[in-house]
Amino acid sequence: MRGVQADGTCLAAPVTALRTCPRGYFGTTVEDRSGQPPGKRSCPDRRIPRYRRRVDRAELQTIQRPLKERYRSEPASALVTLSATGELDEQAISCSVATGSALVEAGLHPATGGSGTLACSGDMLLQALVACAGVTMRSVATSLEMLVSGTVRAEGDLDFRGTLGVDKTGEAPVGFRAIRLIFDLDSNASEEQLEKLLSLTERYCVIYQTLTSGVAVSIDHSP
Repeated sequence: MRGVQADGTCLAAPVTALRTCPRGYFGTTVEDRSGQPPGKRSCPDRRIPRYRRRVDRAELQTIQRPLKERYRSEPASALVTLSATGELDEQAISCSVATGSALVEAGLHPATGGSGTLACSGDMLLQALVACAGVTMRSVATSLEMLVSGTVRAEGDLDFRGTLGVDKTGEAPVGFRAIRLIFDLDSNASEEQLEKLLSLTERYCVIYQTLTSGVAVSIDHSP
């Protein structure tokens, strides 16, 4: 896979074997009814929540077919405006953002004087990239009928002189200097199949394409 850099160029990132048992099941957000400590259960015994059940190619096609047909016949129906809302704290230097499933309170990164107890918006950007790339890869793998597991990791380089206004030479940009998106995959697919999987993931990942292609961003305020 290739990573995103601030200038739009890319960095090579490895695709290596990791393991066969998906780590997500052992997270604290999944209800444990096995009676065993998290991390001690074996994969065959895990209970998969309904929303995480396996979807095969036929089911995915059945779900998406009417949507694709509608978007082809009515292009305007494919345009959806996504939105996010944050509430500014009246005292603390923080902003609470509704994510749909939880309220995330974001604050300053420790490198800018934050305590480290609140979420960092830079981390949230990387998390959005990881989530989008991971979901896109699973969707593409399902369509290609490929068995693949593993992890997705994003790393970003920030020079905090920029956002603190310390650098007056322009050497330190306000924003990420470079972002690397790395897949550690476990699959019996051939190298050619994995290259196709990565290429299609890169092509259809919304966050990746937004970061690399650029998008018009405007700022305004209500009276």
